[in-house]
Amino acid sequence: MPLEGIRVIEFTHMVMGPTCGMVLADLGAEVIKVEPLRGDNTRRLLGSGAGFFPLFNRNKKSIAVDLQRPEGRELVLRLIATADIVSENFKPATMAGLGLDYASLSRLNPRLIYVSHKGFLPGPYDHRTALDEVVQMMGGLAYMTGRPGDPLRAGSSVNDIMGGMFGAIGAMAALAARASSGRGQEVQAALFENNVFLVAQHMMQFAVTGEPAAPMPDRISAWGIYDVFTVKDGAQVFLAVVSDTQWLLFCEAFGFADLKDDARLASNNDRVRSRDWLLPMLRQRLALHSAAELSGIFEARGLPFAPITRPQELFEDPHLQQTGGLAPLKLPDGRDTTVPLLPLTLDGRRPGVRLSPPALGEHSRELLSGLGYAEADIQRLLAQGVVGASS
Repeated sequence: MPLEGIRVIEFTHMVMGPTCGMVLADLGAEVIKVEPLRGDNTRRLLGSGAGFFPLFNRNKKSIAVDLQRPEGRELVLRLIATADIVSENFKPATMAGLGLDYASLSRLNPRLIYVSHKGFLPGPYDHRTALDEVVQMMGGLAYMTGRPGDPLRAGSSVNDIMGGMFGAIGAMAALAARASSGRGQEVQAALFENNVFLVAQHMMQFAVTGEPAAPMPDRISAWGIYDVFTVKDGAQVFLAVVSDTQWLLFCEAFGFADLKDDARLASNNDRVRSRDWLLPMLRQRLALHSAAELSGIFEARGLPFAPITRPQELFEDPHLQQTGGLAPLKLPDGRDTTVPLLPLTLDGRRPGVRLSPPALGEHSRELLSGLGYAEADIQRLLAQGVVGASS
């Protein structure tokens, strides 16, 4: 695999940092998750956080260490001495207080690549505590997602996940740079700057047009037909017609000769300008059809469409099932499930799951032995509560 032979030591929790490690691990790196003796708090989250740990910690090993004890810090430093990358998402004072900040570790190993996942890159805001929702609100994404006057966070941890992905991209760029320079470097990724990148298209829309971008539910669409339609039996389906060729196919498919010949609808921009009367007319006409019927007509003619799908329904999606997009995974409680893989192929294959999310301290003994600790020393560290290991 591309990153086989690369060792990553991870001091992360929640989503952003673990996502970075998951990407590197899925691409073949050996990722070792250093956890406190009680374990990553993410293991115990409820509600919307219940899926965080099993998703973002696959393909990783776990060692449980008390970093407040000198022996714990010593063994972690020995572990880092064998590593290519350290990844963390704690406050700078936390890592510095443990002697695990970049300045300290780079003196011990100039080849080390150090990835920090933060709320903000260095600047006036970097003292603030950031969350995905915080930066969505202050970074324009919640404004663009909700209706006017009703800012709404996106329905996924988009900044946490993408922020972690950019951390992984930075780590891989640093590995490439190290191959020629022989030196590592610090990589920083941040939630706020990631969010700004996500809304940059709307910033540039203003730069080009001089008009502020309207929230997505109230926007002026770039396409004449590009919306959710409520149809027969109250079902919903997303339908799109985004080119003049598609418009002709659409009109022919439904026998809308009057619309096909209407000069007011000749081009996409004409249809955009006519949306105030065109869409109500189409809603009325298309409401006579079922969502399945409309989907079949659109699919047969290569027109864009989509059912309105709930996340849990994706486990049964035939495309994901038949293309290997879902891989077997054992949950921390022992139950079997499947999990979505990285959305890419390498030489025609999806990077898969080699290790299910680890039990707390599952690999402590193995890793200590690999560092040269004798069995008696491992037993002593376990007995003294410096290290924890799953039974």
